[in-house]
Amino acid sequence: DYYATPYAAEIVNAFTNILFLYLGVKGIRSCRKNGHDAIFQVAFLGYLLVGLGSFLFHSTLKYPMQLVDELSMIYTTCLMCYATFSFSRPRSQCVILGAGLLSLAIFITLYYHYLQDPVFHQVAYGVLTAVVIFRSMWVMEVTLRPSLQRSRSHAKSGASGHALTTSGETVNDRDLRILNSMWVMVAYGLSTFLGGFFIWNLDNKYCSTLRIWRREIGLPWGILLEGHGWW
Repeated sequence: DYYATPYAAEIVNAFTNILFLYLGVKGIRSCRKNGHDAIFQVAFLGYLLVGLGSFLFHSTLKYPMQLVDELSMIYTTCLMCYATFSFSRPRSQCVILGAGLLSLAIFITLYYHYLQDPVFHQVAYGVLTAVVIFRSMWVMEVTLRPSLQRSRSHAKSGASGHALTTSGETVNDRDLRILNSMWVMVAYGLSTFLGGFFIWNLDNKYCSTLRIWRREIGLPWGILLEGHGWW
């Protein structure tokens, strides 16, 4: 700790969060530019908070900042749960969903503060993230795959999946092209996410060995062996 500067305890873990801050701002600007629902702007604001909280915690190693870091991950994932499950739902169901997720977030906060066990936080975050991922996959499929499509606005107006778009391709072909692109992004995102998690766990298991290697290699290349930084 504090090996590079007296102002940041874990400098690599702190400054890798600049990417989170950048992506949070970029996501908010993209939502505003393209007119997406406000819930997505709020979710990206949560993403921004995750980056800020993690930066402050790894800079100070203070318990209050640890709570900001870890609980903001829970809150942001709850927001994404709301965004994915409220899709095409009536307002009454959205209110019930929001109240349920708020209650869940409060329970996780209080119970985690009581236990102060990182494993509980990791399990809660992992379960919520898995729910968001699988729900998003399901929404992608039933919305875009022609064989699974439900009634949509253009179908109600008599449009056909074989109708041509302005680019000359059929609606079905367009939807399949978009769906395939989305699955590529899902595969890339999951491999990056799980790869970072795997490297972080290797860092936890072989911490002593990696610290020796980092000292032998020195700066700047020793930074590449900061496993938590990759996560």
